[in-house]
Amino acid sequence: MQTAVCKELGIEYPIFAFSHCRDVVAAVSNVGGLGVLGAVGFTADQLEKELAWIDEQVGDRPYGVDIVIPGKYEGKGEQISAEALEEKLRAMIPQEHRDFAKQLLAEAGVPELPAGEKVPELLGWTAATAGPLVETSLRHEKVRLLANALGTPPADVIREIQESGRLVAALAGSVRHALSHREAGVDIVICQGGEGGGHTGDVGSIVLWPEVIDAVAPTPVLAAGGIGSGRQMAAAMAMGAQGVWCGTLWLTVTESDCPPEQKQSYLNASSLDTVRSRSFTGKPARLLRNEWTDAWDRDDTPDPLGMPLQYMVASEAVVRGHRYPAQAQSVGFNPCGQIVGSLRAVRSVRHVVDEMIEEFLDAVECLNSLVKE
Repeated sequence: MQTAVCKELGIEYPIFAFSHCRDVVAAVSNVGGLGVLGAVGFTADQLEKELAWIDEQVGDRPYGVDIVIPGKYEGKGEQISAEALEEKLRAMIPQEHRDFAKQLLAEAGVPELPAGEKVPELLGWTAATAGPLVETSLRHEKVRLLANALGTPPADVIREIQESGRLVAALAGSVRHALSHREAGVDIVICQGGEGGGHTGDVGSIVLWPEVIDAVAPTPVLAAGGIGSGRQMAAAMAMGAQGVWCGTLWLTVTESDCPPEQKQSYLNASSLDTVRSRSFTGKPARLLRNEWTDAWDRDDTPDPLGMPLQYMVASEAVVRGHRYPAQAQSVGFNPCGQIVGSLRAVRSVRHVVDEMIEEFLDAVECLNSLVKE
């Protein structure tokens, strides 16, 4: 299963695992795929600790880091410090939005945070805050890929990563986005269909994958959105993808640090229980539908703000949800794709990867059997 991307990265299987959990990242890399750590929730100091830990776990195997520098966001282009930008953005948030968010948490019975605990609001949603995450990642030799989750990375970021000998990838939810990535010199396009988790577009994977693969050729494409089995992996690669990018698949594995209550919410969900909502980040993101997403969608409530303002409003809900998961599932932040409906048991990363490979080989054999000699 050695595609050109596999050979360039030095991995055995074309399985790319996006996760905010370092244990998942290390486990996937150790079984032959490429674990990719989602870094948006970390400060540079926190990311340094996470990457140092992964370095110790993976031996000589590579892994990746995913950052978020959106193509459009409030405050883009401001030539000020991250601290000054955060203060300026905070002043743009209407008080009614903050009050509404607190009201939803109170009605759900989610406890307040301990007195004096500060909630990080801006995180890595801007160039000013994501820049230090890139610098931190480049200090770790085993980081072989940096991916940008929203929009085409800035030219100076692409240049810096490539000059260090790493590959740059970027997610695309449309042909237009993919062409923008190619023109900017991105090494790999990650094409995510609308059924994928997190920030995603409107077009389904089975339509979007071949459109993007044809449009950006010979730039390699990883298929994302709705992949949770070897059969789906075979379908993507039959269309010309050089690998698959999976996120939802790892939320319920043994190694995932999702709280038990959140894992159970995923295990209980069907594919119809997700919704694309702007209620947490300000951009359409697929996640489990709940009272929080429904409340922000009503006509008699505040409209979600743009990125990163809406996350600054929702950040307390995210932090309190992690702290008190048993009480917070009705208003919790549970990003996932429609493939969540296929997750029915907690399995180890090795089990998941082995099963994907076995299913992939069975699917290929089945197709070969249909071809007359």
